[in-house]
Amino acid sequence: MLKKQVLAMALTGFAAFTGAQAADEFLDDRFYAAPFGTFVGTAGNRNASDGWGGGLAIGKIINEYFNVEVKGYWQNYQGRAPGYYGRTNADLIGGTIDLQYFFFRDTFSPYVVAAIGGQSNSVRAGDILTPVPANFNRSIHYPSISNSSFVFETGVGATYELADNFLLRADVRYRLDTAPTSVSNNLPGNLSTHNSVLNDLLVNVGFVIPFGDKPQPAHVAPPPVAQSDCATRDSDHDGVNDCDDKCPNTAKGIKVDEFGCPIRIELKGVNFKYDSAELTDSAKAILNKVSVDLGAYPVKKNIEVRGHASSEGTNEYNLRLSQRRSQSVADYLKSKGVANKLIAKGYGEEYPIADNNTEAGREKNRRVELVWTGE
Repeated sequence: MLKKQVLAMALTGFAAFTGAQAADEFLDDRFYAAPFGTFVGTAGNRNASDGWGGGLAIGKIINEYFNVEVKGYWQNYQGRAPGYYGRTNADLIGGTIDLQYFFFRDTFSPYVVAAIGGQSNSVRAGDILTPVPANFNRSIHYPSISNSSFVFETGVGATYELADNFLLRADVRYRLDTAPTSVSNNLPGNLSTHNSVLNDLLVNVGFVIPFGDKPQPAHVAPPPVAQSDCATRDSDHDGVNDCDDKCPNTAKGIKVDEFGCPIRIELKGVNFKYDSAELTDSAKAILNKVSVDLGAYPVKKNIEVRGHASSEGTNEYNLRLSQRRSQSVADYLKSKGVANKLIAKGYGEEYPIADNNTEAGREKNRRVELVWTGE
């Protein structure tokens, strides 16, 4: 039965260690030293009082979840069996290989632990206690018993990080001892061993000192957001790149200055009925779109509505006609909700842009323009 228990615990430890290798990589993989003190709560059939001890563990952080340690310890307890008139003194010197599983790593880090190892047990007679029967032979040599045993431990604990290189640690363990030693009979002068498995309660308190600097997670800068070069873009197609454009979203067809701000727009296709300032239906359709563009455009400077005429007729007549036509355009745009201040002004035939001697030239000279005055 005992062999089966040992085999089962060994397989459990091997499986845990294999799982440790498969765990995700953890940045902190330092070695450390862990001195500790121990309270020993002895089993009832040891016929002993509780004891104390201490030891040292050397360990390594395997990954985010597992630590492995090699631990050595010394523990002592005293006892007295019924019918025995001397005090017994027991020393336990042993070592284990510990595997710790951490539920998470933080300032406070709880874990469970499993350990397997060996132990040297030495129980020797001590002082004769009183009272004793009158016929008790004090000259009897009381022998000591020494043997070895396997030990298995399981428990729970936690660490608390005070600094990168200093952690407090405590755990509570249940220990099985396969070859316990104790006083077992009522015959003065005899010490003997039990064949049963004993169990003890261990409370370990100490600290952990990792070697070297604690690895810090690398702060990887996010990849730079792709920035399109504004110098190569002209979103509103006004001829000024987006870096220099102080007046973005200029409506199509508007002439702009070097900063992309509007200067003028020629209202091509805005025609009037013959010898009249009355807008044609096609002219109104064009002005409807212009009013929408001006309403969406953020620049609300004053706009001069300039009317121009060809050289047909007298200059005075053409001046009056161009004034009436520019006023007609201004009134229509205002009726469509344009918020800019619109100033109508006729220039007659004063500023031709084509040859008045041809019909094609005269048609170009009969025009209406919107000019931003900058006020």
